[in-house]
Amino acid sequence: MSAGRLIAGIHAVRTALRHGAQALEAVWYDPARRDRRLGQLLSALRRAGAPLEAADRATLDRLAEGAAHQGIVARVALPAARDEKALERLLEGLEAPPFLLVLDGVQDPHNLGACLRSADAAGVHAVIAPRDRAAGLTPVACKVASGAAESVPFVQVTNLARTLRRLREVHGVWVVGTAGEADTLLYEADLTGPLAIVMGGEEKGLRRLTRAQCDLLVRLPMAGSVESLNVSVAAGVALFEAVRQRTLPPPAPGAP
Repeated sequence: MSAGRLIAGIHAVRTALRHGAQALEAVWYDPARRDRRLGQLLSALRRAGAPLEAADRATLDRLAEGAAHQGIVARVALPAARDEKALERLLEGLEAPPFLLVLDGVQDPHNLGACLRSADAAGVHAVIAPRDRAAGLTPVACKVASGAAESVPFVQVTNLARTLRRLREVHGVWVVGTAGEADTLLYEADLTGPLAIVMGGEEKGLRRLTRAQCDLLVRLPMAGSVESLNVSVAAGVALFEAVRQRTLPPPAPGAP
């Protein structure tokens, strides 16, 4: 069997089809089920040339592993990570200021998937991570991402510090790292221009060479007894503060 992942349910399969029928390696459906939405989805799958195979409910139950399948299960190919050259092409083709999320050694695929989902919701142009000692686009990461692994470019680079330096020096990107000991609060930083927000790994935070390539370090305000947030939660907070700043209306002429 392929290394792809299984998805179940009308919404999940419809979302996968939206990203391209070529990613659908197999689709099993219950021909005895009478459901208007399922019928519409099957018609769209046939028009797209997706590989359809009739299956009974017991087979679908087994494939779905307890998930509510609504009469349809599919196996989708895992999305491929991109490389440095693809990142360059992406940056050169942007019409808006770059908005990037950088993950410095996030190793838990659940955290990677959640970060991808937040990145998609925030309109991030790409998520960048090192190739070594970091989570990749595994079935678990893609499942948690809920479609964001297909919609947000995920770039794995050989040397993260070198990539950050190029972002700064060639593309004019303001690189903002997060660190609990930083003097500047997240809400005090200017996050409106070409921007890369850098999150550290689960245990050690930002590595020394990564930290050295940051233009600014910021911290999230922590009012409770815990010292830090889960990396995916912290990434969501930082990304949506950037979204808030980037969507504010311009100041009125003559305003202070």
